[in-house]
Amino acid sequence: MNQVDYLRISLVDRCNFRCQYCMPEGAELDYILKQNLLTDEELLTLIQEVFIPVGFTRFRLTGGEPLLRPRVVELVRVIASLRETQDLSMTTNGFLLAPMAQSLYNAGLRRINISLDSLDPDVFDQIIGNRGRSRWQDVWNGIQAAYSVGFDPLKLNVVVIPDVNNHEVLDLAALTIDKQWHVRFIEFMPIGNTELFGDRGWIASEEIRQSIRARWGLTEAQVRGNGPADVFQIPGAKGTLGFISQMSECFCDRCNRMRLSADGWLRPCLLNETGQIDLKTALRTGVSTTELRQQVRELLAIKPEINFKFRDSGATGGYTRTMSQIGG
Repeated sequence: MNQVDYLRISLVDRCNFRCQYCMPEGAELDYILKQNLLTDEELLTLIQEVFIPVGFTRFRLTGGEPLLRPRVVELVRVIASLRETQDLSMTTNGFLLAPMAQSLYNAGLRRINISLDSLDPDVFDQIIGNRGRSRWQDVWNGIQAAYSVGFDPLKLNVVVIPDVNNHEVLDLAALTIDKQWHVRFIEFMPIGNTELFGDRGWIASEEIRQSIRARWGLTEAQVRGNGPADVFQIPGAKGTLGFISQMSECFCDRCNRMRLSADGWLRPCLLNETGQIDLKTALRTGVSTTELRQQVRELLAIKPEINFKFRDSGATGGYTRTMSQIGG
């Protein structure tokens, strides 16, 4: 079991997209009321007085869509400036990124993941549930802005959906040839979207690798990411290809992360709520950060057991939230 030193922090559960793998069409979502979100002060208290003292040094800001969070640039600035922060990154859909990229970079953010599930604006809008003006160009502008200001690595996340965007795998992989971009193919997960999942709503990573290998060849990359991706490279390419294979190749034994939801729940596993801790309520009712540190240590101690129970059972842990609400 890897050392657990990586915390994914959901800043907000809302999103300006309704991606079909994240928020199924017609789903009625109960968003967190503003007063029930962790405040900036509460979040920073938890980071500095609870998480860092028990060994967390790497943080990823997620959502929903994290760029919807008010004062997000200032939050980045404070977290990046902490002496103990070894790595700070963000996952975004990129729609609001173009005018914010420079400010985020200046605030200390250096690594960013941007969702790009299609190079075809029509397919893209179908996936994100958009029926108005196409949003593809705004996202592409965000990617270009992030690249131009110096984000490195710049990662593009692609959820591969059968009969929707799987025909674009080679075109998306080709983005890594001439630029130091890192495309990560993610197996579609059945979270809040079982009607889409069907008998087999996902394509195994090895199947995708085979198609890329047949076109260009494929070698294992010399670098390894912070997360569960298996990293490869097209020979001679500047960037890399990552494969996140949560459906076909369980990586529970490599999990090095926990997740903090926007309303303050600390969870040890994306798909299992066993042992979760309500840190927000504890803070607001006067529980000391000393006691909270102890609770987090106890959860860290049982995380391997939680991971392996999920791995062996294949269960989904009883999650009732969609992926956007979990902050995956």
